[in-house]
Amino acid sequence: MARLRFTLALLSAVLFATPVPAAGITVFAAASLTDALNEIGKAYEARTGNHIVFSFAASSVLARQIQSSAGADMFLSADPDWMDYLDKKALLAPGTRHTLLGNHLVLIAPAGLKANVKIAPHFDLARALGDSRLAIADPASVPAGKYGKAALTNLGVWGSVSGKLAVAENVRAALAYVARGETALGIVYNTDAKIEPRVRVVDTFPDNSHAPILYPVALTKDARPGAADFENYLESPAAAAVFKRDGFIVLNNR
Repeated sequence: MARLRFTLALLSAVLFATPVPAAGITVFAAASLTDALNEIGKAYEARTGNHIVFSFAASSVLARQIQSSAGADMFLSADPDWMDYLDKKALLAPGTRHTLLGNHLVLIAPAGLKANVKIAPHFDLARALGDSRLAIADPASVPAGKYGKAALTNLGVWGSVSGKLAVAENVRAALAYVARGETALGIVYNTDAKIEPRVRVVDTFPDNSHAPILYPVALTKDARPGAADFENYLESPAAAAVFKRDGFIVLNNR
């Protein structure tokens, strides 16, 4: 019995002495950042040993998730509006918000489809679509869709195509519609088009046809201490090289 008590005590000491692995840093990020951040996250883990967990979706969906529950340490939005949304609700860590990246908006088609469309005021997008539809992220809430609607509205085209939309939950879903040939044309970011060989860029929307495409980043008010180090790493030369290669405009406007 004495030996059993000794064994149990020793086992208990070992269990309580074993350090519990630190929880990973959870990053909520716009879907358009998927490829770049996955690569950057792996490089950061290899360098530091700190685990990064990503959750990618539309910025609108992620912002509402942050509002309704804890768990996210960092938020990267595809527009300032959804970052403002959280800021006004005091859900961001003060002094951690800054604009990290920029992007361009493009019109795409399936790679094998001959679609010659020149974006200009009042261009005949409806005719180019024919009996097909225009893939676009939800223009009511998703940044890529909001930028797309604004561009088409400013160019005097929105009214002619608003009834011919294939509305997607996020920009990567819109990209997939075109890549699979389900729609003849789509509106996505330049960076999305670059990573999908099954689509081609038909033309680029003028930057003055919509608000600047900006990606702000910030820590949440309950962020783990290690999150600040990863936020800093996003501005490192190594991370910048990945962002630039994927077509993002690196801003680092602190």
